[in-house]
Amino acid sequence: MSDSTPVTRALDSIGIPYRFFRHPGQVSSLEQAAEERGQTPQQVVRSIVFRLADGVYVMVLIAGPSQVSWPALRSYLGKSRLTTADRAEILAITGYPIGAVSPLGLSRPMRILVDQSVLQSGEISIGSGVRNTTVILHGPDLMKALDPVEVGQFTQPESVS
Repeated sequence: MSDSTPVTRALDSIGIPYRFFRHPGQVSSLEQAAEERGQTPQQVVRSIVFRLADGVYVMVLIAGPSQVSWPALRSYLGKSRLTTADRAEILAITGYPIGAVSPLGLSRPMRILVDQSVLQSGEISIGSGVRNTTVILHGPDLMKALDPVEVGQFTQPESVS
């Protein structure tokens, strides 16, 4: 299997350094993923897609075990209702299966929100677009690749260390 994915191609096209990592087998937990990568769970960035309205989506990046604060996200977006996108929607709008979703190399543009928890680690890992693989890079490089991006507090404060 090649190390070329939509994410690595996107990073290559803008000159952002990264390290491609392939897990030795199936990944079944955040803790397993972090351990195999030589990282802490906090360094694993999760990409969560929310549906705001028919055909309108936003992706929120959060660090590892953190949980999205629904009230904070609704308040920031000015929405009283939102839901997480389902498996079929995620694949259709990002081009990626669950477990490999990334904010880079998306099949169509999407608004990206980055929780402050993502900025607390120097080195992070994000989905590569292919299950059981990841891209490891420095947080500031991810922010540069995503520019423009919105940063805020979208997680429950007690879940961020």
